[in-house]
Amino acid sequence: MKNNCQIANTKQLNFMQTLSIEATAQTPSVMFNVLTGDMEIKGRSIPDDPDEFWLPVLNWFESYLLEPKADTVFKINLEYFNISSSKRILFLLYKLNELSERGYNVCVEWHYRKEDEDMYEVGQDYAYMVKVPFEFRAYREMAIV
Repeated sequence: MKNNCQIANTKQLNFMQTLSIEATAQTPSVMFNVLTGDMEIKGRSIPDDPDEFWLPVLNWFESYLLEPKADTVFKINLEYFNISSSKRILFLLYKLNELSERGYNVCVEWHYRKEDEDMYEVGQDYAYMVKVPFEFRAYREMAIV
């Protein structure tokens, strides 16, 4: 059985570069790889100015949609996010819906701490709102001794 989140190699996009944003205490790391179609948002998202952080991310993704890879895997691994970030994440998921409706393979990997039922349920809510396949991946944090 094929894993819905496997990435196939297809032509290289020449007009864009990979989006890479380092995490801060209030914003997640973002790694959107235009060459592979592998996208990841990781950390916490509670920016003081949501538009300042999210607008470049959303604009980059809009450009990606003009010439996407055959397969796009969107990994979300957030420990916490606020309502303004939630709206932007949902916007991205709706854009993934559009991509899927155009015949591209799209998958969302929702990573959450095994003990964090709230984050798992938020992922379930998002999965219910969009038609994109979700894979839920629980992990355990390593104890620091």
